Amino acid sequence: MTTPSTRQRGAALLLAMLVLTLVATLASAAQWQQWRAGEIEAADRQRAQAGWVLIGALDWARLILIEDARGNQRGNADHLGEPWAMPLEEARLSSFLAADRSARSDDTLQAFLSGEISDQQARLNFLNLVRVSGSGAAAKVTISALDLQAFTRLYEQLDLPQTELDAAVAELQRSTQRGLQDLVPGPDALAPGKLAHLSWLGISATSLAALQAHVTLLPEPTRLNLNTASATALMASAPGLEQAQAQRLIQARAREPFLSVADANRLLGTQPPPFSDPLHGTRSQYFEVRGRLRLDDTVIEERSLVRRDGLQVRVLWRERLAGS
Repeated sequence: MTTPSTRQRGAALLLAMLVLTLVATLASAAQWQQWRAGEIEAADRQRAQAGWVLIGALDWARLILIEDARGNQRGNADHLGEPWAMPLEEARLSSFLAADRSARSDDTLQAFLSGEISDQQARLNFLNLVRVSGSGAAAKVTISALDLQAFTRLYEQLDLPQTELDAAVAELQRSTQRGLQDLVPGPDALAPGKLAHLSWLGISATSLAALQAHVTLLPEPTRLNLNTASATALMASAPGLEQAQAQRLIQARAREPFLSVADANRLLGTQPPPFSDPLHGTRSQYFEVRGRLRLDDTVIEERSLVRRDGLQVRVLWRERLAGS
């Protein structure tokens, strides 16, 4: 038979076990919270470090473009044989700090950096399709016939529906006109600022994928750079230009870049000349800078649009790419 003292010892033992279980649970929870806080702090620190590295890469790209602009002041053209057009292959970040003897490899962020600069004037500017004249209440938005013809030829080359282009241009004209004269929000689409925004004008995802390599959106009318444009863009921009002629231009500019539109016209020797100053040029102001940083299994990628005006390079926008 159990005695009162035996029952008391059993109850005390059970209470002790419950207290021990509770203490172990609380200790485990506290340890997990501490580990979680450490992981969050490390991720935030890594994100901040990556951000600073990518800002440094963007500044480096700006310096390259500024140095290239000095050559343009001596009469050079922008072409694909220049340093800015050479992509940076993935390299360990510490290799960029090798000249700094005070930097120890153990203290350096173990990361791999890559990137590239691309000429945005190697593509047709969708916003060239509308032109604004006048100001204030007298401002008027018209469609550029020459640019519409260029985009019509591009749509034909890519086998895209012409009705889609016509509807998008009409919507762009309507929304631009409303934006100039009516401060009250209306039913029209917002003015697009990036290629993906063309979906607001009714351009399908399939068409956007096909247009991505040949079309850009820049905030002012721009000329197509004959030294950097693809054969597709060249043929779209010039009526009657054939594939063989476009390839001939690309081969010729690889040997010696065109210094003027007249140089390209002389090479073809056709009448009337296919290229004209309002639509074509041999220098560029707008560039896209892409930076990619790899930290172990984490990849962080950003892209920026910059505008070069003389020796000044200004960042218009930056964005971190989805899924990076």
